[in-house]
Amino acid sequence: MAKAKQIFFCQECGYETSKWMGQCPGCKAWNSLVEEKVVTTAKGTTVKKTHEAKEPKSLFEVSSKEEERIQTEIKELDRVLGGGIVRGSLTLVGGDPGIGKSTLLLQVCRNLANKKVKVLYISGEESLKQIKMRAERLGTFEEEMYLLCETNMETAYRSIIKANPDMVVIDSIQTMCSEEISSAPGSVSQVREVTAQLMMLAKQTGTAIFIVGHVTKEGVVAGPRTLEHMVDTVLYFEGERHASYRILRGVKNRFGSTNEIGVFEMMQNGLEEVPNPSEVMLNGRPLDSSGSVVVCSIEGTRPILIEIQALVTDTNFGIPRRTTVGIDYNRVNLLLAVLEKRAGYQLGGCDAYVNLTGGMKLGEPAMDLGIIMALISSYKNRSIDPHTLIFGEVGLTGEVRGVTMAEQRVYEAQKMGFTTCILPKANLDSLKANYEIKLIGVSNIKEAIDLF
Repeated sequence: MAKAKQIFFCQECGYETSKWMGQCPGCKAWNSLVEEKVVTTAKGTTVKKTHEAKEPKSLFEVSSKEEERIQTEIKELDRVLGGGIVRGSLTLVGGDPGIGKSTLLLQVCRNLANKKVKVLYISGEESLKQIKMRAERLGTFEEEMYLLCETNMETAYRSIIKANPDMVVIDSIQTMCSEEISSAPGSVSQVREVTAQLMMLAKQTGTAIFIVGHVTKEGVVAGPRTLEHMVDTVLYFEGERHASYRILRGVKNRFGSTNEIGVFEMMQNGLEEVPNPSEVMLNGRPLDSSGSVVVCSIEGTRPILIEIQALVTDTNFGIPRRTTVGIDYNRVNLLLAVLEKRAGYQLGGCDAYVNLTGGMKLGEPAMDLGIIMALISSYKNRSIDPHTLIFGEVGLTGEVRGVTMAEQRVYEAQKMGFTTCILPKANLDSLKANYEIKLIGVSNIKEAIDLF
């Protein structure tokens, strides 16, 4: 007879222990252990398992042809996936509630169904009528689109085998539960077991499976950290719910490059692609205004020009405020300390606010020099030429270090109509082509500040 016992699981790494501990011995995370009830077999019972030996294959016997991909007709999504959906892959899509995860996947289902690709959408959160109402707002669907409302994993498993679709969407993984696990849906053991079954199903049948995952307040997918290790691709949908722009970021991809992004705009009839993010991000920016600087960040293989705004004012409190939006808070504090120590600007009595426009979140070090110039521009109340692009990494000694893909950044600035580009001197020496844009190389922040 089966009996239940209490086991503690780590939400970060999946470590199991019979008693609670403040720190996980596996990944050293604090307060990550959660209690769950697990059913085990009683003593004296035996479970027979048969394991057939498999013959190992030589490396030269394995076919290395290109994976078969399904085009989604959404170029931004295909870019992030590395060229399309790979058959037999398991993809995790995470994001805040209401950000547009289900909308994007429904649009993918519509495009594939219109191409006569059989699609099965399994929802554990909405009824069939609710899904139909959302689908009608996105456009017309063909008969190859099938719906199923189910939270039992074994029932969904049999339905997928019977229907034999080319693509399956599970919305969401936290609502699915397996009969083999006695804990509640969304628990560590349930999420891990359900994901393992879906991974095995995808590899055996060649069906591409997308699973939607809820995120915690820290912005990571809820459940064990092993969930991200088990799947083939992890996509994060970022952006503010009240802003129109969304960013689809690939943080793990076994079939393509990582850190690739796709930019979308939320419209009334769904998500629309933004093929040229630089033009959109710079649209409507103020000219001849202090504290405004245009920088270039590389996201995957794409250069993006974006405006950084800074505001430096005298503080009314004993401790100055530091506020950032879209940029790493600690990085801005570090650059403020460099300005005080290496350039002689006393900013200890000033409030500093730094904003990355467009609702985007970027963290490339190549934006360091642009942040510093925006802070100095606001501090001196002196505007920087709006047709000037600035990029470069700043070290703790005030030096401006070279960055990667400088040639692509300069070409993007030239294409967008900029006349001057301030870049690290190390990159200037490596650029050999003739450009229409004026290039100015600097080796430290003092040289950059003296230009204005």
